[in-house]
Amino acid sequence: MPVLFNQAVQATAAGPAAARSSAPGGLARLAGPALPWAAVSWCVVAVLGQLMFAAYVIAFYGRAAVQGQPEVWNKVLPHGYVPGDTTGNLTVAMHLFFTVVAVMSGAMQLVPAVRRLVPAVHRWNGRLYIVCAVVLALGGLIMVWTRGAAGAFAQHVAISLNGLVIMACAAMAWRHARARRIDAHRRWALRLFLAVSGVWFFRIGLMAWLMINRAPVGFDPKTFQGPFLTFLGFAQFLLPLAVLEIYFRVRAQAGPYGRLAMAGALAGLTLLTGLGIAGASMLMWLPLF
Repeated sequence: MPVLFNQAVQATAAGPAAARSSAPGGLARLAGPALPWAAVSWCVVAVLGQLMFAAYVIAFYGRAAVQGQPEVWNKVLPHGYVPGDTTGNLTVAMHLFFTVVAVMSGAMQLVPAVRRLVPAVHRWNGRLYIVCAVVLALGGLIMVWTRGAAGAFAQHVAISLNGLVIMACAAMAWRHARARRIDAHRRWALRLFLAVSGVWFFRIGLMAWLMINRAPVGFDPKTFQGPFLTFLGFAQFLLPLAVLEIYFRVRAQAGPYGRLAMAGALAGLTLLTGLGIAGASMLMWLPLF
């Protein structure tokens, strides 16, 4: 599974030859560490934000369930609890449970010390993460088409496509791990991490958009439909995956100017991610703790 911190150290030490030979000395020295540490910075912010989301799920949904008041879920999740629908309610509950497990499992996979010092834990936790990813994808497909999910049909299609991408990435990450193709495995594991994070990206993307515009621009908050939400439904997983592919290519092939440009783009995305996390915390998560 992905270990961005290890990749950062390796990339810092062994950046492409172009970064060392074709640029002025000062620029080459700056380009070497700038890109990997920009990636690490985004990763740290994202993981912290996902852990905050997991804490919110436990505090709101978990507390309501323990108190015997699952109907409280409907304040946030439309048709989250339907009286008499035992199968559907259990599906939602398991989806929420595996969401928390996936967030914590994914965060652990990104800690280099785990892979280096206890590789067996890394491997078994990776298996757990893949199982969680598949369960979440299947649960999401069931929920969006059987539980009256909010939003337009196009948004439901986007969520379904996200689920299919999750399962494809999980299969490829597992396949390459079994074949001991570690580099390919890590790439697919990174794609899996971003695809699984799609729903989280949707939330922080929406909150960042609201904080920037200070109004629900491009959608109707009552119907939860509109062109921006349709765009965000697909962008929640396609955009992060596109950025990751560009990062892979820049890290492997680009010279210092390209690496610095990518580092700047990642720094901007880190700030945007932080803004979305702050907005989600203030407007969605903390008020419901």
